[in-house]
Amino acid sequence: MDKTIRKYISFDDMKHDEYRYWQSRPAHERIDAVSELTQALCALKGEVADVPRMERTLIRIERPQS
Repeated sequence: MDKTIRKYISFDDMKHDEYRYWQSRPAHERIDAVSELTQALCALKGEVADVPRMERTLIRIERPQS
């Protein structure tokens, strides 16, 4: 793990650098990070996630035919 400390002049510079970092990571690492944050939030709320996965909502919308 890279433990580099960076000092930013503006919040926008920091957010741009953070965006570039996450875009450079493979998809499975980004998904793992989201899963870890989701589980940490559940722990803070006192909830126990029985299955470590993201909840999905599916909505089907029928379009009129043209």
